[in-house]
Amino acid sequence: MDLLGALGVLVRVVETGSFSAVARERDLSQAAVARQVSQLEEHFGVRLFHRTTRKLSLTDDGQMLLGLARPVLDGVEGLEAALGRQSASAVGLVRVGVTVTASRFLVQRLPTLLAGHPGLKVELVISDRFGDMIEDRLDLAMRVGEIADSSLVIRRSWTAERVAVAAPSYIERHGTPSVPADLERHTCIVHDVGSDSDVWTFVTPEGPQQVRVPAGFLANDSRAVLQAAEIGYGIAFLRLLEVSDDLRSGTLVRVLSDFPATSVPHSLVYPSRRHLAPRTRLVMDFIWEQVQQILAELATASDEGALRTRRADARALTHSHSSLPERL
Repeated sequence: MDLLGALGVLVRVVETGSFSAVARERDLSQAAVARQVSQLEEHFGVRLFHRTTRKLSLTDDGQMLLGLARPVLDGVEGLEAALGRQSASAVGLVRVGVTVTASRFLVQRLPTLLAGHPGLKVELVISDRFGDMIEDRLDLAMRVGEIADSSLVIRRSWTAERVAVAAPSYIERHGTPSVPADLERHTCIVHDVGSDSDVWTFVTPEGPQQVRVPAGFLANDSRAVLQAAEIGYGIAFLRLLEVSDDLRSGTLVRVLSDFPATSVPHSLVYPSRRHLAPRTRLVMDFIWEQVQQILAELATASDEGALRTRRADARALTHSHSSLPERL
């Protein structure tokens, strides 16, 4: 019996909750997967699963073996990666935890990576709630905010501000707010993540300014907030990366761009107890490159917009001076 291979099957059966799912994943028959589990039971002389027609659950012995098997398999994977056996090509599955709207950013870009690496698989685990990476079986995650968990290794980090955005159709109907206080007279879309979610903070020449906006629509899912903004319902306050593609396409436009919000830290992290496999490193580096590219493009577009505004102001000032009557 291939003990390591059978332990790997056991772990995946528990993680997927299904013999058939593991069979499809490994291109085996369901009987072959069940046979490897049975061989483990015979080898250790214990029963590993309670099986019913509706449910598959571990016995106490199965739970114990699972806890012992995971670090062994992680260690073997680390050895293979460290000795370069996987360095020639990145193969296997990488589970990446991302926020709901950040997933839209990656979905449009990951096919380029996967097309160049046929043996690589990427699974996006999408949630705006951050859980335990080990329990969620994540190899890599994009986190927003300060990282307080000392068990995570931060491999890449950057900052990006929140931005106030609206659809052009909303601006046409209701106009553009000139200063943060103007938001009190606009329809706002609030991402409800707790108390004071309707308090938006902007940086002004006088210092930070907080505005409690009228929440015409609230949602605890940032995807719903983004969709409401895209159809022209109101003004939303979202992270720049989440709306980058909409800004580039013109689906959304920035408002109050002269009053930036406080920058929010973003990080790519992985569990410290896991070796960074070549396939995980490849995905991480790809995400990092895409983030840097889009942030650079948006910064350039913002600089060009500011330059156009300054030029227009200068032309208007020149015109006003040239139209003054000559003094006698």
